[in-house]
This record gives sequence, C-alpha cells and structure tokens, in this order.
Amino acid sequence: MKFSLNNQAFETELSYGNLTISGEEEHGFRPFALLVSSVAGCSGGVLRKVMDKQRIDFKDIQIVAEVERNEAEANRIEKITMHFTVYAENLSQKKAEKALAISSKNCSMVQSVKGSIEIVETIEVIPAKG
Repeated sequence: MKFSLNNQAFETELSYGNLTISGEEEHGFRPFALLVSSVAGCSGGVLRKVMDKQRIDFKDIQIVAEVERNEAEANRIEKITMHFTVYAENLSQKKAEKALAISSKNCSMVQSVKGSIEIVETIEVIPAKG
C-alpha cells in the first residue's frame, strides 16, 4: 500500500476506492476508528462465515463496538468491547456463543491485536421478524 499526503490527510487507492486518513475528522477517517472498524468488520465477517458453514439461518447481524482509550499513553486503545446481536429464528444462545468463540479464534484482526488490546465479545439472539 502506498500513502500520499494530500492537504491534511494521507490517501491510498484501494481496489474498492480511495481511503483518506487523518487525525482530524473533518479531513478523513480517524486512525482509531479504522482500527476498531477493522476488528469489528473482521470479527463480524468471520462470524457470518461460521454461521453460514453451520447452516444457521439468520436475518441480520449487528455489532456495537465501544472503545476504552488511555489518554496518559498517547490515547492508545486499551479495550474494544463488541456486542453482537443476531436476528434469527431457532438459534440457541449456546450455539451462538460457540459460533462467536470460533470466529474470534479465526479473525486475523482480533488475533493481530491480541496481547496489546483487550477484546471482549458478547452475543445475543433476537427472534427475527418475517
């Protein structure tokens, strides 16, 4: 990947489009938001694949991510808590928790930050409507 400075932000061209990164929200995506998005997106994507392989029928997966940062240490990310809500019929809480455990072990982003950022994942199942 090649990044070029453009005004107040760095830009890179990716196959899906351009990505603009800046420490200032008005100029681009903030680095911490990209890190959290990478962890959540990877974890959610792997969870979806695990559920597909297990032939679990679901309507939607939503993720709420919360971040704890340490201002005393360059505002570093210390903890990411992700709560997954799966909308599905006939999915037990226990089976959902097992699928999440498998996804956590197979998510490259979760495994990459393991040991430096605490990752907490919870999951709940809500019956899907029509």
